[in-house]
Parts: sequence; structure tokens; C-alpha cells
Amino acid sequence: MDLQRLRRRFATYSWEPVTIGDSGAAVFRLSARGNGSAANDLFVKAKAAGSSERAIGELTGEADRLRWLEECGIPVPDVVEVVVDSDAVALVTRALPGISAAEDWPADQRPAVVEAVADTLRALHALPVSACPFDRSLAVTIPAAYGAVARAEVDLADLDPERSGWTGQQLLAELSATRPAAEDLVVSHGDYCLPNIVLDPDTVAVTGLIDVGRAGLADRHSDLALMTRSLSSPANPSYGSETAQRFLRRYAESGDVEVDTARLDFYRLLDEFF
Repeated sequence: MDLQRLRRRFATYSWEPVTIGDSGAAVFRLSARGNGSAANDLFVKAKAAGSSERAIGELTGEADRLRWLEECGIPVPDVVEVVVDSDAVALVTRALPGISAAEDWPADQRPAVVEAVADTLRALHALPVSACPFDRSLAVTIPAAYGAVARAEVDLADLDPERSGWTGQQLLAELSATRPAAEDLVVSHGDYCLPNIVLDPDTVAVTGLIDVGRAGLADRHSDLALMTRSLSSPANPSYGSETAQRFLRRYAESGDVEVDTARLDFYRLLDEFF
């Protein structure tokens, strides 16, 4: 990807590639030269200007979601600008203070991290559904899953272990067979996993949510499914399945919420397509 014009626009910053995450875009952290404060850092998420309108819309749509969530009182990065030029389409945001929940937190802080992650999700899910302008319900995501298979965009080499070796058609067949009869719609993050939650390392308070490009109306289990998978993943050995259960208990204890394990399985399957 040619980012020369974009680099010239932010020539006073040093650019460091960010390799964690799987957004489908090139991501860079920009640090102001001569200024040791990370408070002035920026993030750039970029796609080639020749990308499809759908791909470009993902970045502009994420900017819209960030602005809306901020208006709703959810902590998210400030949008600096959306750059559209002949080289690239890019979303530029201010860095959040703190570190991600996926870092190797001290053992005595991990319970507080998990509780903060659960409490923040409850706050997000408590937003009024009627006010949300973004739709990620099954009426939207099921057709998108079929489209992803048709375009050969599903990474079949990176499926969850229980679906290793499956074809796109097998995934679609299972999706159809296990689709829930109803949805418990809330304002969903869409990719609620440990790397996408940033916390203050001293207070263990959440300072913000990132990668909100899939935020919108969806069943609450879509977020619960991805966070419990993230907590149980070998990629996050500081946590584990017991921690995932702590997260679910904390989430459910502040309201009348009954977690449906079948729906958790379904939404982990749905995530394979994106």
C-alpha cells in the first residue's frame, strides 16, 4: 500500500506498525517526534485507495460509530479525521491512555480487569436500542456471511479448533442449522475481545473501547461469545476458562440475564465469516 501522501500529512510523527489484531487494514501507531508523552500519539488504520466501496465503507462506518458511541457516553478514541485521497483511505484517531486487557496483567489485578470488562459491556448493552442507527442483526450478518463465502474471504486456515478443516459450505450449513429463533437485541460492540479493551494500569478502570467497526444492534450473546472465547484462548494464558465464567457471572449479576450456551456457540460460529 502506498501511504506516501498520508505520511507527508503526518511527517512530524514516527510510524510504527501494529501487528496485533485482525482488522483487515494496515494499522500504525504514530508518535510525535521529540515528545515523550504517549498522550499525543495517534493511530492510523488504512486501506488502499483501490479497495472496494465496501472495504472503504468499513473505515468510514467505523468513524461514524466512534462518534455516535462517544455521544452516548461510551469511552472510545476521538476521531481526528477520515482521509480519502488517491493513495489510501484512512481513519485517524487519538490514542487512548492505558494498556489492553490482553496484556500480561499482574495476577492480583486480573479479577478487577475481568470485572471492569464485564461492567463496561453491561453499560454498552444498556444503551437504548431505539437510538442505535447501526444494524448488525442476523438479517444483516447472515447474508454477509454468505457473501463472504461467495467471495472466498473466509480464512479457512484460521477456524476455531472444533471447525478445523471445514469448508465454507459446511460453515454455512451449520450456521443455518443452528440459527436461533429469536434475538435479544442490544447495542453490541461486535468484536468484544481482550485486545479491544483499554484500561488504566493503576486504577484498572476502562479508558476506552477500540475496533468498533462492527458495532450495532445484535444479540447480546454475540459479545459474550467472543469475550469468553478470548478469555479461554491459549493466546491469553493469563486468563482461562475459569476466568471466562467469572466474566459471565459478573455480567449477569447486575440484571436479569440468562446466558444461553447454544447462542454462545452460534455467535462464535458466525464470527468465523468475518
